[in-house]
Amino acid sequence: MAIGSSRKEPIPAPLQDIELSGNAGQHETAVFAGGCFWGVQSVFQRVKGVVQTTVGYSGGSAETADYRTVSSEETGHAEALEIVFDPSKVSYGTLLRIFFSVVHDPTQLNRQGADIGTSYRSAIFYTNEQQHKAAEAYVKQLDAAHVFDKAIVTQIVPLEAFYRGEEYHQDYAIKNPHNPYIQVCDIPKIGALQQQFPTLFQEYTR
Repeated sequence: MAIGSSRKEPIPAPLQDIELSGNAGQHETAVFAGGCFWGVQSVFQRVKGVVQTTVGYSGGSAETADYRTVSSEETGHAEALEIVFDPSKVSYGTLLRIFFSVVHDPTQLNRQGADIGTSYRSAIFYTNEQQHKAAEAYVKQLDAAHVFDKAIVTQIVPLEAFYRGEEYHQDYAIKNPHNPYIQVCDIPKIGALQQQFPTLFQEYTR
């Protein structure tokens, strides 16, 4: 369960962010990994300004970018989410804040709860230098403020490639709302998003 699912208030906003774009309709991409990609997607697809989300794999090669191989924990891949967003409506820093607030616990190394292995690691795959600087500054800010009980272990690395995951993984929480894993691990994250970021929350339908 995400550390933020028990919070009533979100963590502090980033002091260093990428300014909102004045050009409505332009799209940018963010790629985050924070445990099982079902839950990461279930949060970000409900954020206003997010245009599209796709679960998949980053950190390894194209030849090993499939669920069964990634599950071997020998591919270098992390279960990741590609987020296409409108930077005139939501900033990259806001996405980072949600990522650290309600999506996952960034102090857990190579795991999220009962999901253990490097494929469940916390990672930010930045797509440009602005994202790189914003992510590094925010981690330093949160660590300096001791927002979490332990140091953040999130990797901040350049995006080399994102490989779309299998179709049955896309929108998994929407397709399988009664799955016990979804009920226990992901529904609380959605509730935390709505509670902590009410002005950014939107219902999602496929």
